[in-house]
Amino acid sequence: MSSKSLFESDEDAAQANKFAKKAKESPFMLVGIAGFVAAGLIGAYKYKNRGTMSTSVFLMQLRVAAQGTVVGCLTVGLAYSMAKEYLFEKAPKENTKSLTN
Repeated sequence: MSSKSLFESDEDAAQANKFAKKAKESPFMLVGIAGFVAAGLIGAYKYKNRGTMSTSVFLMQLRVAAQGTVVGCLTVGLAYSMAKEYLFEKAPKENTKSLTN
């Protein structure tokens, strides 16, 4: 009998490895996922305690807040990747394309 769990497969391990590799390459992906989950949970809590506000207005405000979170995460992630590539690089990369071609 193998040491693996009855419900664990090689495909599950491969997916976990892909997720870990992607998280290492793009750390703000995890921040975006956490923001998505947080916005959903906060929205569910506030929906229950929204008072006299109509559902459509509440959902419109929640959508704007969620989109703002996504745009903020994308902006910070892009700034981080650009800073990592251009500012924190020890040796500048050589341009592979020649300007004379």
